[in-house]
Amino acid sequence: MTDFEIRRATAEDISAIVALLADDPLGAKRESPDDPAPYRAAFERLDRDPNQHLVVAVRDGRTVGTLQLTVVPGLSRRGATRSIIEAVRIHSDERGNGLGTELIQWAVGESRRQGCALVQLTSDATRIDAHRFYERLGFEASHLGFKLPLD
Repeated sequence: MTDFEIRRATAEDISAIVALLADDPLGAKRESPDDPAPYRAAFERLDRDPNQHLVVAVRDGRTVGTLQLTVVPGLSRRGATRSIIEAVRIHSDERGNGLGTELIQWAVGESRRQGCALVQLTSDATRIDAHRFYERLGFEASHLGFKLPLD
């Protein structure tokens, strides 16, 4: 699949990204597309941070996918840098045609370019199809994740 472009997100992409984030049962509960202010503030923080790579996949002028790649320097693993893939979303009309694979392959390639020794991601326990997708791409379910809401 080569009829789309993966590029760094701009402020003009915020509403399309938020729509992708909100377009599933989990996202519908936690996103607020009608209130753009917190998303704009978050985008400004991300855009200033060289370790944050918020990207969009665009086909024919339409945002059809997104993900955030965070590069994290560390001391463990002999001082290894790792990357974390977050907020992977593919437009519902585009699922199953290889775009998700291309987007994850972009993130893995960028992680290598950034000198990362490891790429990791988490996926909600209810997203069984996503788990199979990541396993097909070579990711292993090696850890158990925990969250503590601070709200």
